[in-house]
Amino acid sequence: MQIILLDKVVNVGALGDIVKVKDGYARNFLIPSGRARRATEANKAEFEAKRVELEKAAAAKLADSQAQGEKLAGTAVKITQKAGVDGRLFGSVTNGDISEELNKLGYKVVKSQVRMPNGQIKVVGDSVVSVALHTDVVVDITVSVYGETA
Repeated sequence: MQIILLDKVVNVGALGDIVKVKDGYARNFLIPSGRARRATEANKAEFEAKRVELEKAAAAKLADSQAQGEKLAGTAVKITQKAGVDGRLFGSVTNGDISEELNKLGYKVVKSQVRMPNGQIKVVGDSVVSVALHTDVVVDITVSVYGETA
């Protein structure tokens, strides 16, 4: 299916690109999330009319993400979980736990923005986690997990 991208999409294209993607990806994800439209003649003309304001909105969104990224960079998050004597947690620390702690610190982060390269944290100690605020802005933070004996 041919679509016009209304936002930058990783591994697909940038704003304004007309690309061919699988039908299901376009119908089920890109179009409902507002990141793309079908590439019909009417939609192409409408996009060209709105191109300047869409580019301004994308630039403003990127600037906001960069500003938030500068504040967030190097932040240390402390989480206390129940742990055994050997330092293994009963359960794990997930991206939802980390986003919740960041929200308590005053940062607006959704759990889908927290990227955990090694999966969930299951041991006591420090771990580095990435937070993707924008497709171009990825910040590393430190998560310190403290054990609490049961």
